[in-house]
Amino acid sequence: MNYQEICARVCEIAREAGTYIAAQRATFSFDDVEYKGVQNMVSYVDRGSERLVVERLGALLPEAGFVTEEGTVRATVNARLKWIIDPLDGTTNFIHGLPPYCVSLALMEENEVVVGVVYEVNSQEMFYAWKGSPAYLNGKEIHVSATQKLENSLVAIGFSYSSHLEMDDFMESATYFQQNTHGIRRLGSAAADLAYVACGRFDAFFQVRLAAWDVAAGALIAQQAGARVTDFSGGENYIFGREIIACTPAIYDAIKPHAR
Repeated sequence: MNYQEICARVCEIAREAGTYIAAQRATFSFDDVEYKGVQNMVSYVDRGSERLVVERLGALLPEAGFVTEEGTVRATVNARLKWIIDPLDGTTNFIHGLPPYCVSLALMEENEVVVGVVYEVNSQEMFYAWKGSPAYLNGKEIHVSATQKLENSLVAIGFSYSSHLEMDDFMESATYFQQNTHGIRRLGSAAADLAYVACGRFDAFFQVRLAAWDVAAGALIAQQAGARVTDFSGGENYIFGREIIACTPAIYDAIKPHAR
């Protein structure tokens, strides 16, 4: 399987989905919003983007299954090859007209992500990598930051729609990093957070209660850019394990004990 050729095609598909999302944003209104929960929203744009992506990826690799956020196609979690798709990561941002929001597409072979593409719609930035490749942004190779000390870092954090279940731990962690780094940021798109670690805009990112489609593509891109990526215990269960740390390696040991 030629991962590079597949990645190039996936970039085209992500851009096509991003063009659709941008066009819909021009006429979007709150009347188009549906609620999964008070803070968990979805719209016809999420589903439309997902249908487009599923159709294109299905034609690209007919033998591959799908794991998708919006459930427009039957999930095939146990397939040897499967696409892991977030058709619009950062839906709340999109609804409010606030960047970033992304298309996040990953191909998993057995238990390994082998292609990852994150397309940030507003900036038209395409982040991508495949197994064994460097990481790229719009055709240029990218790397994690060279930051050596926690106190010189900028840390991205996130919390889920059910984060009230761990709010005390989260606030303790956020307070620690706010006091011991250049600051913390919450962008509202885990795919963007991971891509920004990959290109050195952030030195670290961590979050709990994430789904596979939130992190699969961005985690590969960050890894190929030189990031250390683990779950909170330092293991490798960060795609389906619902927790992730991604950071420049020099500060990992300072980040890990306080990531919650």
